Amino acid sequence: MEHIGQFLREIHFEKKSGCLAFKRKGIQKYLFFQRGVLVIAKSTQPQELLGEVLLKLGRISVDTFTNIDLYIDPMESLGKTLIKKGLITQGDLNDGLMFQMREITLNIFPFFDGKLGFQERKEIDKKKFEYMMDVPDLIEEGIRRMDFTPQLQKLIGDKYPVPHKKECLDRLTQEEKDLLATIDGKTSSEELAHSMGVMPEFFWKSLYLFYCLSLIDIKRARVEEEVPEKEEKPKKPPVRKRKKARKKAVPKKKEEEVPEEVRKEERKPSVEIDEKLKEKISEVEKLKNDIPKLDFYQILNVPRTASQKEVKKAYFELARNYHPDRFDRDLPAEIREMVEEVFGIITSAFQTLTNEEEKQGYDAKLAKPAEPDRKELDNQADIKFRQGRNLFSRGKYEESLVFFEEAIKLRSNKASFYLHLARAEAKVPAFQEKAEEDFIKAIDMEPWQADGYVALGEFYAKEGLSVKAKKHFKKALEIEPEHADARKALGSEEGSEKKKGLKGIIKGLGKKKKRKS
Repeated sequence: MEHIGQFLREIHFEKKSGCLAFKRKGIQKYLFFQRGVLVIAKSTQPQELLGEVLLKLGRISVDTFTNIDLYIDPMESLGKTLIKKGLITQGDLNDGLMFQMREITLNIFPFFDGKLGFQERKEIDKKKFEYMMDVPDLIEEGIRRMDFTPQLQKLIGDKYPVPHKKECLDRLTQEEKDLLATIDGKTSSEELAHSMGVMPEFFWKSLYLFYCLSLIDIKRARVEEEVPEKEEKPKKPPVRKRKKARKKAVPKKKEEEVPEEVRKEERKPSVEIDEKLKEKISEVEKLKNDIPKLDFYQILNVPRTASQKEVKKAYFELARNYHPDRFDRDLPAEIREMVEEVFGIITSAFQTLTNEEEKQGYDAKLAKPAEPDRKELDNQADIKFRQGRNLFSRGKYEESLVFFEEAIKLRSNKASFYLHLARAEAKVPAFQEKAEEDFIKAIDMEPWQADGYVALGEFYAKEGLSVKAKKHFKKALEIEPEHADARKALGSEEGSEKKKGLKGIIKGLGKKKKRKS
């Protein structure tokens, strides 16, 4: 099983040049890299073609897109033809090609069943590339945009994460940094997942993000186990030299530790036990997977009206099947841990439902509708907001709109989200009406903040609505008398009004002089 994240990690951090090919169900994509940086992206997927991208960004009209075939010239690229025809500017083309490169790459991330192959070359071309994209940006956005899938766990679940580089540490949230700090190279990914007490989706996505950003490396064995293996090999010759003095002692130790007869006897029952327990272990695994969707009553398989006697009876029946003592102690550690975890939850359900006070509190919680993890949603919203703000600062206004809107979907009570969305909308002619609505929404949510009034005032000033602009600048100064932007803006508004007044007086004087003559 291969994934684009693994390839991007290797290509970027080893500064490789060449072509990464992706193929899946008729889709073909080719990503070209120069010393670890993405420089060209090609795709056969219709929605990723340049015409579709320019339409999505609002750089060409629907009419132009409908007749796009008329502008295809075998001797020249579509972008250059559209520029020559005056249908787009060079800036439109630059934005379109950068957006296209990003989308072609990011749309590969959800797939674990595609065929990937990298053909390394010393250099793709000697020339300087016009469009270059930072690979860690693509890795971060691609993994954050992905939905959780068990395939992530399969990639790294049975391995040992080891701290590696720290150059991408600033890309993590505080919660992700806290998780990274627990990684020591001595605990497997599965053990960490059990001990951390965080949502599995967050844990496995974060761990894979750490790996692809080279913040961790992945080993097949514990760090402390790998080092002694190398040190023990040179120690063997000295042991052989002393064999004469310990001829009797050495064989005895070997016989006591691993007698051949005991080995044979132990092998047979272990195979028989595995066969007997196989069905029971699969039941435990199924129950473990179902538990997140079940309440305590469903776990014990009793109705909510069940008496304490019925709850106890149900618990003891489950204990006969799932108590850890009912399983062989020589089972693999991960199976033992799973059994103990499942029985611990069954016991917790029993203890809660047989304690009248705890039962009442639990029933009250069940009566309330389930809510998504607010903290996780807020974290996701903050990430989207930061990505939007980064794009806005680089002049990518249409692209920043998408991220601000996604942030608001996840967290709709933040005035600053609406304020930045409105600022981005104000830069795009097609969204200017909506910009006014979102400025007003931000002010309504936090009427005590002067920044919202200043931003709306600046918007009105650009639209030539000086009376409205002045009103909002004055309101900002009422809230924050020393607000520099408001004072400056109000001064320029009053200055322009005075100039207009003087021009009117001068014109009037000129007319009077003409009349006298």
